[in-house]
Amino acid sequence: MTETEAILLFKCLSDKSRLQILKSLAIEDMYVERLAERLGITAATVSFHLKKLADAGAVTSYKSQYYMMYSLNKEIFETSILDIIREKSDEADLQAQRDAEYRQKVINAFFEYGRLKSIPAQRKKERIVLEVIAEAFEYDRIYTEREVNIIIADFHDDFCTIRRNMVGEGLLARDTSGYWRVKPE
Repeated sequence: MTETEAILLFKCLSDKSRLQILKSLAIEDMYVERLAERLGITAATVSFHLKKLADAGAVTSYKSQYYMMYSLNKEIFETSILDIIREKSDEADLQAQRDAEYRQKVINAFFEYGRLKSIPAQRKKERIVLEVIAEAFEYDRIYTEREVNIIIADFHDDFCTIRRNMVGEGLLARDTSGYWRVKPE
């Protein structure tokens, strides 16, 4: 289910009459007049709501003798909300562009001629700065603490704080053999 389809469905579900129609159709397939009698609303109102529900994919219709019968599209309701949330957003590219612009803005603000002017106080900005510094380390290589300090010192004099924060953020890992750059998942 796409993001647009989910929004359309959720809008349909936010109306009490439509929800009552869906509850009735969950019991059995019905035609417009039967739904109108059951819910105590006019057939024209039921038709209006059924059109909205059909547009959202919540109901389907079929011809049975003289009547147009409506049934609940159960498949659409078997989709979990988590599945909908995990679906790629229609605005994913735009969001990625905004993230890249923000990242570049932070880098421009905190780095001058390749050196870190100051360690950001805000965690999100600090994470970006630490990711830039982490790019100076190779994957699949073990570094001694001294090598790590020398690399970080090229960016900022407070290499101890930065080294500790890089380990804390999961950009570097360490054990008795030394430090290494953690591969992103």
